[in-house]
Amino acid sequence: MRIAVCAKQVPDPDIPPSQFKLNSAGVAVEPPRNVSPVVNGFDLNAVEAAVRIKESASFDVEITIVSVGHDFALDVMKKALATGSDALVLVDDPLAQNLDSAATAKVLSAAIEKNGPFDLVLCGRQASDWDQAHVPLFLAEVLHLPCVTVARRLESDGTTANIERVLPDGYQQIETKLPALVTVSNELGEPRYPALKGIMAATRKQPQVSTLADLGISGDQIAPRVELEALEIPQQQGMAVMIEGEDDAEKGRNLAMRLRQEKII
Repeated sequence: MRIAVCAKQVPDPDIPPSQFKLNSAGVAVEPPRNVSPVVNGFDLNAVEAAVRIKESASFDVEITIVSVGHDFALDVMKKALATGSDALVLVDDPLAQNLDSAATAKVLSAAIEKNGPFDLVLCGRQASDWDQAHVPLFLAEVLHLPCVTVARRLESDGTTANIERVLPDGYQQIETKLPALVTVSNELGEPRYPALKGIMAATRKQPQVSTLADLGISGDQIAPRVELEALEIPQQQGMAVMIEGEDDAEKGRNLAMRLRQEKII
């Protein structure tokens, strides 16, 4: 059984707000200095789901991490290798740095088809930089695969996949034939921490790096379908109002009146 896991390198979402900067044109986020990027957290959940299938299977399972972007931090991307994955495929190209969802899915599909066939394609439920959750849906459409989203549990016997989907008030049990695409949510559980043996093994593995030209994709084919006009950082404003009164009882009444005036209560 072969599993492809799509993983995205993103800015660390835990950086202090003071280090979050936009470029001079106000249409892109400037990578913070001296802060390493990370692998999208939901994608690490997908890696964990793949490794669990590998550990429980009575047959051979091969896990390949696939990523699209530019200027990868290899020590960051190899983290997925250190937890039990077998291979890392990177599409590294300057033109792939700021792709929209449709273009990202196109490039991912080309990389998956070139390195396939795969029985199962896993993605995180969304990426922590844009939180759109569009890429897995586009990717399933391009690859002509059934798509099951927001899985909290995933098992496979190599021919079918059994999934528990997260719902607002419970979960939904789904079985689908393979090949299929599944997006994995954080309800699956925390990704495992790489062991020293896995880290040492990952350092010896070299990623397979290709460009858009290697995949037969030109710049015109990944032209953005969505035009980003501007980004803005929300401005925080604070204002304190002192409630006066002769004693605590009067202050309480005045506070209640003010809250009613503001239509808070």
